[in-house]
Amino acid sequence: MALETSVEKPAPVRAIANAISGWIDRLGAVWVEGQVAQVNRRPGMATVFLTLRDSVADISVTVTCSRVYYDSLPAPIQDGASVVVHAKPSYYANRGTLSLQAREIRAVGLGELMARIEHRRQLLAAEGLFAAERKRPLPFLPGRIGLVTAPNSAAERDVLDNTTRRWPGVAFEVVHAAMQGPRSAEEVIEGLRRLDRDPSVEVIVIARGGGSFEDLLSFSDEGLLRAVSAARTPVVSAIGHEPDTPLLDLVADLRASTPTDAAKHIVPDVVHESAGVTQARQRLRRAVQVRVDREQQRLDALRSRPALADPRSLVDDRLAELDDHRVRMRRTLGHRLDRAADDVAHHRARARALSPLETLRRGYAVLQDGEGHVRTSVADVGAGETMTVRVADGRLHVTTDHAELLEESDD
Repeated sequence: MALETSVEKPAPVRAIANAISGWIDRLGAVWVEGQVAQVNRRPGMATVFLTLRDSVADISVTVTCSRVYYDSLPAPIQDGASVVVHAKPSYYANRGTLSLQAREIRAVGLGELMARIEHRRQLLAAEGLFAAERKRPLPFLPGRIGLVTAPNSAAERDVLDNTTRRWPGVAFEVVHAAMQGPRSAEEVIEGLRRLDRDPSVEVIVIARGGGSFEDLLSFSDEGLLRAVSAARTPVVSAIGHEPDTPLLDLVADLRASTPTDAAKHIVPDVVHESAGVTQARQRLRRAVQVRVDREQQRLDALRSRPALADPRSLVDDRLAELDDHRVRMRRTLGHRLDRAADDVAHHRARARALSPLETLRRGYAVLQDGEGHVRTSVADVGAGETMTVRVADGRLHVTTDHAELLEESDD
């Protein structure tokens, strides 16, 4: 019921606020359509605040929902998304604010498409299709490049012209396919598989110019994403402009922001590479020259040594040493031979002194009979007996006349 108030009996603010709160609480839940202008998730709070704006009039209202429900949505609600909210109006009397307590939030139109794509992204990410370890490196200089694009499109001209400008000798295998529409994903998959079967193609580029979100939906098709993931050839995604991010960018081995940017990634710049080769050649020459100069200095240092400056000096020194050794050897050998000769002479003298011949040379003689028996006594020799006398230098044949025996004192 309406409050009865007058100038004499005005109602306090709390009464008016509580009355408004009561009137609003009696309202049932309603379905509200609008555009999300802002999402506010405050840390530590169990409530998420959204600002829902009318798509035509400049009117907005605050929507609250539990954090648990918001986190359970298939895809996070992004700013600008169109949604339909099942909510109950609520009035917060302490602050005098009106809000809608959301019980269910559904994305509609473009927002619904974005939610589906986000849900698909989460599923494929869980399978590992976007994992960094699955990305294959591009060849440094591919001999042949495959290109899937629309016929006579600006994307085709951008890729071909910029790539040829960077590396004039590059070769292309171009496959035309619809880049939007219901048959786009199917034709792109067919072109991709055709190029992937060609062993001469080393990298494949899927290129398309910019467009609306709906125009790029085919490049988030699950069949196309799985075909790119299964391809043996590295794939470059060059779809749309920098803000455009279809799911193909996530599964491709390399994402190029534009078709022109793709040319910068698939081939090197011939001018830059030529300059690099020139610089490398110069560095190599300097390194070789430094090495040669260093070795020449070492060689000069070795050649300046006496042994190499005049090798004959070493030979002359050794020859002089050899002559000295030869003289010392001869002198030593002579001394040893002289001492040996003296020893031999001494031994010879001692041997001769003991020889019977030396005794004979001193005047003695040996008397022998005809049979060679030595006679040492006159008693053994008879008169008229033939005898042989051995002296130092020969023998005498004598005949005895008589023998005379000497006395002991006559010795």
